[in-house]
Amino acid sequence: MSSRRPVSPRPLPGPDAGSGSGSDTGSGPVAVVVVTWNSAAVLPEFLASLPEGMAGLDWRLVVADNDSADDTVDLIGSLLPEATVVQTGRNAGYAAGVNAALGAAAAWEGGFRAALVCNPDVRMRRGCAALLLDALGAAAPGGGRVGISVPLLYEEDGRTLLHSLRRESRVTRALGEAVMGNRRAGRFPRWSELVTDPAAYERATVADWATGALMALSRECLDACGAWDESFFLYSEETEYCLRARDRGYVTRLEPTASATHLGGDSQVSPRLWTLLTLNRVRLYGRRHGAAATAAFRAAVLLRESSRAVLGRPASLAAARALASPSALRTTPGP
Repeated sequence: MSSRRPVSPRPLPGPDAGSGSGSDTGSGPVAVVVVTWNSAAVLPEFLASLPEGMAGLDWRLVVADNDSADDTVDLIGSLLPEATVVQTGRNAGYAAGVNAALGAAAAWEGGFRAALVCNPDVRMRRGCAALLLDALGAAAPGGGRVGISVPLLYEEDGRTLLHSLRRESRVTRALGEAVMGNRRAGRFPRWSELVTDPAAYERATVADWATGALMALSRECLDACGAWDESFFLYSEETEYCLRARDRGYVTRLEPTASATHLGGDSQVSPRLWTLLTLNRVRLYGRRHGAAATAAFRAAVLLRESSRAVLGRPASLAAARALASPSALRTTPGP
């Protein structure tokens, strides 16, 4: 592993760049990419879990720290001094951190052969990463290759399965979630983004996208797609990347033999974070659809958040107010 030091970010080519000239079985270690921001509380257990999760692989950890105010960077230095640390110097956002870390890994002698992008509150089970990497490059039903693989994710109790697979946003799906709720609507592909069919989590299922807590990306896919889109700051960046990869012939697939625990976040209880998540859904939709379709999608999402606000959910009230504001979607997301 390389020595720990601050590294100047060297992002991959822009979102529309790349020629797809990489290889799923290239040389070099696996780059374990982690973005931190005041992550000291969860980092020690994450670092302790890496040897089992990465069992059987040659790997190196590269951490992009977004100007943590706690002792995150010092912890990395004391617990895993051989890690590469990129200090961005600001709260740059998740995608910017991923790009900075990938840029640093690309500067390693020999580069890296694949990347494992993960949150610091993920705990991989033994052999998880090797199983994810084995899935990369496989032919996908309907054409294309697996460029992104994801594991089964469980809640903190280690037993409750998280529904991590998603369908691409549509107006009908936003309406279905508004009327029925996403879990009930998830049983019907036409009416929800959320994939809740238990059978989908028992087999190697191809999805439009998956939650980004833990995902393996082939070097070929990374080279074809380029950098993560930093304009989202937080939320929807993994959605955009999975959809962009699919556009270029690289699908996202669940590997059901691989599993991990995700401690979760506070987006569903924080009005600020839930608002950002909701607005970014509409922003992303607008980039892939025309003005009329985007207006319809925004209205459907507003209906969903308004109905939840009436039921007393503060986060939805904040999101509904933002969606109703003409200027909200024009505001650049930030810390």
